[in-house]
Amino acid sequence: MEPQHPDDRTAYRAATAADVPAVVELVESAYRGDASRAGWTTEADLLDGRRTDEAHVAEVIGQPDGVLLVAERGGEILACCQLEHRGDRAYFGMFSVRPGLQGGGIGRSVLAEAERVAREEWGVGALEMTVIEQRTDLIAWYERRGFHRTGVHSPFPYGDGRFGIPRRPDLRFETLTKTL
Repeated sequence: MEPQHPDDRTAYRAATAADVPAVVELVESAYRGDASRAGWTTEADLLDGRRTDEAHVAEVIGQPDGVLLVAERGGEILACCQLEHRGDRAYFGMFSVRPGLQGGGIGRSVLAEAERVAREEWGVGALEMTVIEQRTDLIAWYERRGFHRTGVHSPFPYGDGRFGIPRRPDLRFETLTKTL
């Protein structure tokens, strides 16, 4: 999982326990608080509180049927995503890119590497993810990359602080899929 792509200097690898603090900082910077407003993936208008914590990231890294993929340059983690092998599909989540780098192609590159891992290393035929339905700009980005809305919704876990503190009462997730 360390292939180099000829079009960039980005290296991909599985995160380790030593990466937990850097991954937490990256995810928080991409989605929550004022720092996240430097990028376009912010959820700061929808949710307060934390997006993740060290215990959750360590749990993801330790999953036997998954990987937390990190993209780095010069030893600095620039982006990450979670992949979880689920039979004939892979769950894609915790996708984060440093706010100042968003819109520069690193996200597309990480998604392509995640697709490669799922297809070539796991032999799965599709990626599946959930996105907060109200994130229409983000859903549109995924649609431009081949994901399709399924119309399958799941409730937002109100009252579970691990997912943040909702700023509105109508949040819910929609499942998106992409055939590989």
